[in-house]
Amino acid sequence: QVQLVESGGGLVQSGGSLRLSCVASRSVSRFVVMGWYRQAPDKQRELVATISSGDISNYADPVKGRFTISRDNAKNTVYLQMNLLKSEDTAVYYCNAKTWDTITYWGKGTLVTVSS
Repeated sequence: QVQLVESGGGLVQSGGSLRLSCVASRSVSRFVVMGWYRQAPDKQRELVATISSGDISNYADPVKGRFTISRDNAKNTVYLQMNLLKSEDTAVYYCNAKTWDTITYWGKGTLVTVSS
C-alpha cells in the first residue's frame, strides 16, 4: 500500500505564495504520473497539475503561469509551487499518484486558504 502525505498548506493573503509537498512511501519514479487536485467547498474535485515520469507537466487553465509542479526522485517528493494566489484558489489540495498498472492513490489533503 502506497501512502501519500501532503504538507505546506495554510493561510496566505491574496498575491502571496505557498509551496505544497507530497511525500510518497515509495520512489516517485515508479509512478507513471503524479499530480495535484483541489476541491473547494461545495465544488467537485478538479485537476490542478500533473507531472509524468518523463517530467512532462500539465496545468489546468486557471493556474497556468502561476503554479509550478516538480518532482524530486531522491526525496520521493512532488511539489506544487503556488504564486500570485487568489481567493478562488482556496481549497483542499490533494496529491495523486498513478502506477503503471493503473492503480491510483490519494493523499488526505492539505487546506489552502487565500484571504482577499
